[in-house]
Order: sequence, then structure tokens, then C-alpha cells
Amino acid sequence: MADLLGVQNVETFYGPIMALRGVSMKVREGQVLALLGANGAGKSTLLKTISGTMVPEKGRVEFQGKSIEGTPPHQVARLGIAQVPEGREVFPLLTTEQNLHMGGYRRTRAEVAESLQRVFALFPALYAKRTSQAGYLSGGQQQMLAIGRAMMSAPRLMLLDEPSLGLSPQLVGEIAETIVKLNRDESVTIMLVEQNARMALDVADYGYVLENGRIVMEDTSSSLRDATDIKEFYLGMKEQGVRGRRRWKQRKTWR
Repeated sequence: MADLLGVQNVETFYGPIMALRGVSMKVREGQVLALLGANGAGKSTLLKTISGTMVPEKGRVEFQGKSIEGTPPHQVARLGIAQVPEGREVFPLLTTEQNLHMGGYRRTRAEVAESLQRVFALFPALYAKRTSQAGYLSGGQQQMLAIGRAMMSAPRLMLLDEPSLGLSPQLVGEIAETIVKLNRDESVTIMLVEQNARMALDVADYGYVLENGRIVMEDTSSSLRDATDIKEFYLGMKEQGVRGRRRWKQRKTWR
């Protein structure tokens, strides 16, 4: 698989605060890539830097081999990158179908009609609610709508920011299935930002761990799932202790 996205030594700031500290990573064509990390690690900042809503002070962002750092968000979207923001950010006073049309604003009427059929096939609940105002949809339906709206632009790369946030375990499972279908059936490469490490590693091929604005670990999802640090600090699994083991908190091996 060829590299679709490359991030090289990127540094991004919020005023005087450095949020990303020399981040380098890549996403391969056809891949589901998970980006793990706690609150404040810099995950959303990295997505915003890729999508153009934040401009890095240093480093390069390449999409399909071309530099895009600092490119305005609407132009990044036209290149084939769609972001599903944390918190869904649907237009509450517009109907479900109107929200979806907003995602396909740059496409022809025939292309929009085709994409709309694909979205409704993937999310039958949205078809049933197509004339309802988005503000009255459930949290899970709003997340489906946000993903569907991104699908309307026919992206090559979809950036998903915390899609499971605030959802019940059953809905988290449905979102995980949706990610797999998007990747497998719609041929969308996905970069998934998640605090739910278990769900993320179940659907991803490869993963990075971001902490304090820097990449501290990367590997295949299966290897990350078996790593001691990931088990203890992200999956909540502690290995059985031995007699005489120190009782203070275990330190991460990457510190």
C-alpha cells in the first residue's frame, strides 16, 4: 500500500503553548489507522493541522505526495480529506437530508443523489429521519449523520474525531461496524482518533500513541493490543502481580 498521507516533524501551537512536538507519522492507502492518547495529548490538534483549520509553525503535511500544510480547509476538502469533528457539529435547525446536502455542496446533482443513496443504505435510521430537524436526533443518530455528511464529499481520507464519545456501549459497537464498512465497502481510508482504545484497536490496522504532543509508540493494532503499557494505561488491564512487587504506580516504558 502506498502512503496517502504523511506528516513530517510537525509543530503546532496554541498561542505560546506547543501542542504538537515534532510529530511524524503516515497513513497508507486503504488503511484504518488509530491515534490513541489521553485528553490533551494533541490528537484533535493533529487532525485540525491535517484538515487545514490550524497551521503548523514547522514541518510538512503531504497528501498524495503534495504539500498541503497551511492550505485553507475548503481546499483541503476538495483534495479529498473530510473531517468528522468531535461533538458531531450537525446543523440542528436543518433537516437530516439538508445536513447531508451540505456535505456535497461542491459536487454535481447526480453525484449528490448517488452519495445520498449510499448514505441511506449504510444508515437506514437516517432515511427514516430524513425530514426531521437534526437537533431532535439521538446522539447516535447525530454521529451517523456527521459521518454521512462527510461521505457526501466522496473523500479519499476521513478523519474521525472521537466518534464514540458519549454513546452507549451498543452504539459504540454500531459505530465500530460502520467504520469497518466504510473502509471495506466504500474504500475510504480512515484516521481514527479515540480514547476508547479497545474499540479503536479492534477496527484499526495500525496505530500511534500520542502523549504530551509527541508520538511515543507505534505498531500494528495487534501488537499494540498486546503491549504492557497499552494494556495497563489504555485498556485497563493489569498483569497479575508477584510477591514483593513495588506498590507505587507503574511507570510507562516510554518515559
